[in-house]
Amino acid sequence: MTLFASLLAGLVFGLGLILSGMANPAKVLGFLDLAGPWDPSLAFVMAGAIGVGLVAFSVALRRTRSWLGAEMKLPTAHRIDRRLLAGSALFGIGWGIAGFCPGPALVSLVIGGPKALVFVVAMLAGMGLFELIERHRRGGRRAP
Repeated sequence: MTLFASLLAGLVFGLGLILSGMANPAKVLGFLDLAGPWDPSLAFVMAGAIGVGLVAFSVALRRTRSWLGAEMKLPTAHRIDRRLLAGSALFGIGWGIAGFCPGPALVSLVIGGPKALVFVVAMLAGMGLFELIERHRRGGRRAP
């Protein structure tokens, strides 16, 4: 049942990204280009997502198990440090250059976007590089 719920959630998420235009890098870049012909429509998409997220997290914070019985694993870190700021900046720079973030890039990859393939390959390479650096930093130990 958990696998089916995950598949259904992924399909709804992907369909939402397509319908909202988030899987279209030109539309995203139009939103991010404040100096040019700015397209504010994605601000409404983001505001809606924040609203849904606030409700979901307020419910999740009061539960120890999901509706399907899985253990709730919510983030515990609250510290804003250099690593978080640097990662956020890299994410934003990549989003601004490519017009993709990870979710919409995967959706675009599935629907046949050649630019998405380049982005996803670069994203996976970056994730791999990060893992190598982290392993080296920890002295070869894997993260728990």
